[in-house]
Amino acid sequence: MANRGIVVVGAGIVGASLAYHLAGQGRQVTLIDAGLPGSGATRASFAWIGRPVSSDLPSAPLRYLALDEYHRLEAELPQLAIRWTGSLSWDGFDEAPGPSTDDAAALEPNLVTPPAEAVHHPDDGAFDPVAAIDLLVAAARDRGARLLPGTPATALVQEDGTVSGVQTTAGLIEADTVVLSTGIGAVALCSGVGVTLPVEPSPAILVRLRAHPGLVRAIVATPDMEARQLDDGTILAPTAYSGEAAQAALHATAQRVRDRVASSFAGADDTEVVSVEVGWRPMPVDGEPIIGRPAGTQGLYVAVMHSAITLAAAVGRLAADEILTGSPAPELAGCRPDRFR
Repeated sequence: MANRGIVVVGAGIVGASLAYHLAGQGRQVTLIDAGLPGSGATRASFAWIGRPVSSDLPSAPLRYLALDEYHRLEAELPQLAIRWTGSLSWDGFDEAPGPSTDDAAALEPNLVTPPAEAVHHPDDGAFDPVAAIDLLVAAARDRGARLLPGTPATALVQEDGTVSGVQTTAGLIEADTVVLSTGIGAVALCSGVGVTLPVEPSPAILVRLRAHPGLVRAIVATPDMEARQLDDGTILAPTAYSGEAAQAALHATAQRVRDRVASSFAGADDTEVVSVEVGWRPMPVDGEPIIGRPAGTQGLYVAVMHSAITLAAAVGRLAADEILTGSPAPELAGCRPDRFR
């Protein structure tokens, strides 16, 4: 049988990373998405990347790789432009023990009421996830990958019990391996071939504010407020979704976030809301990533998780190696779909 290549469904941060790491290895890689790359949940991500201080989660071996893998990816793609500002949290935001500092006022001099003590992770970073996706996709295409935007996947196709391709609105795309990195959309596609994927939508709101550059220096997080600032002055401020079902309610929430930021930082009185949107993140029911080949299937590989931003560089490399070589990555052992059987 001729080599039909690999199809990656979903061009969010995980799909883009997978396409990049899979391409250039002697296999045809096709990346498809219902819209443009980065137009799904990734767009509304806060995009904070860090390493856990300690963890007994099944995914801990993977999570410990997160920062190192982004440093590797940044060396390969210098335009990735990660802002390694570090993070500062207090008032119980970070429940895990971590390195503390009593110098929050020096680290964030514009705080109106700096905490006496805070958890400080100087190695944490963040980046523009949509720009990162565009960069990864462009690099994948340079390596020979094919991009098909505006191509929704409608069903997986099986031949003799093996997934052999993806039916799309533009027709059938045959494949030796279909990789699902399409977030919550993977649930229905898996169901069509008898695979139950226990993933639920987990909405979160991202507010963008216009403010003076230099107002927020690091990634700042408390139970009431998260914020980080871009070079152009834009502040990204995520907040919990509270059932907002209309634009008016969404904008009222954005205004409350704006007021919280303005009262927390000196010189932020004229801060304005630029935009607000809801990101529908895929959340496995146990909170742990689902990565690997579902039991009883051939030709299918799943990569669905939260936090996709944090794990994308590591998952892209490890999952690509598994798909190409057939050799399981030990760092992914705690993330297998089989745990739900």
